[in-house]
Amino acid sequence: MRFSIVITCHNQQEFIKDAVDSALSVREEETEIIVVDDASTDRSQDILRRYGHAIRLLCLETNRGACVARNCGASMATGEYLVFLDGDDASLPWALDVYKRIIQVKNPKMILGHMLWFRGALPELHPADRPHAIRFVDYEDYMGKDRPFGNSASALVIQRCAFQGVQGWPEELFPMEDQDLTIRLGDSGRTIQILSPATTLHRAHAGNTVNHVPPFLSAVYQLLERERSGQYPGGQNRRFERYGLIGGLIFFWAKRAVKCGLYWEAAKLFARGWPMVFAAVARRFDVLLTGRRRCETIAV
Repeated sequence: MRFSIVITCHNQQEFIKDAVDSALSVREEETEIIVVDDASTDRSQDILRRYGHAIRLLCLETNRGACVARNCGASMATGEYLVFLDGDDASLPWALDVYKRIIQVKNPKMILGHMLWFRGALPELHPADRPHAIRFVDYEDYMGKDRPFGNSASALVIQRCAFQGVQGWPEELFPMEDQDLTIRLGDSGRTIQILSPATTLHRAHAGNTVNHVPPFLSAVYQLLERERSGQYPGGQNRRFERYGLIGGLIFFWAKRAVKCGLYWEAAKLFARGWPMVFAAVARRFDVLLTGRRRCETIAV
């Protein structure tokens, strides 16, 4: 078994050392660390070059966006599983131990990691923080997921063959590229959602994309149109599940738009996607009535 950790960054000199150091701390003999700098103009590349042969470094000559950078890193990878990490996030020390144990037991196509949000400096960890058990849910595939998941590139571990099978990250879509990727992987096979422990530290800061609502509203429209044009897998048999996934996103971002005073934009989005919102509500009621998929626990 082998992991390829793919780290991408653009002008993240304040954070990139934390990301790379965290990956080095979890690396095993057969784990490679690939770092793609997306044409940074700050000191990021100087910082990265100091790591020498400890990492495989690719510096792009022009800024091409996070998805292109991730795909470039993935194209260099030789590992069975791709572990993505954004340059402002960090892996927890036990992350690969958790992923490896899940792969040994379940052999999934995709693992949905659990993220711990933090602000400022990396939180201090103690020996007692190391987990002894993993709580997770085993789904036949991503479309069957019945629990919320904080979608982020840094929370995704994907079998490389499955990733290649859907042509990787969508280079023409950002943000919401992580939702698009997971939906395209929606019927690819077994998906494990980790409930505990956290495996990734997700940094909250002023530059987080999620702080800016309008780009997400535009991206939700793109997801909606991709569904309507038949670009997502599963056909008619899985349409209700896809509608539920996208409808949940429509509802969430319409609500965020209202909170930002973008009332007309929220109303338009809701009107355009109301059948999907209805499907999301129906799925929620079904889960309340029938119960969620049971959790499993294994030792780390």
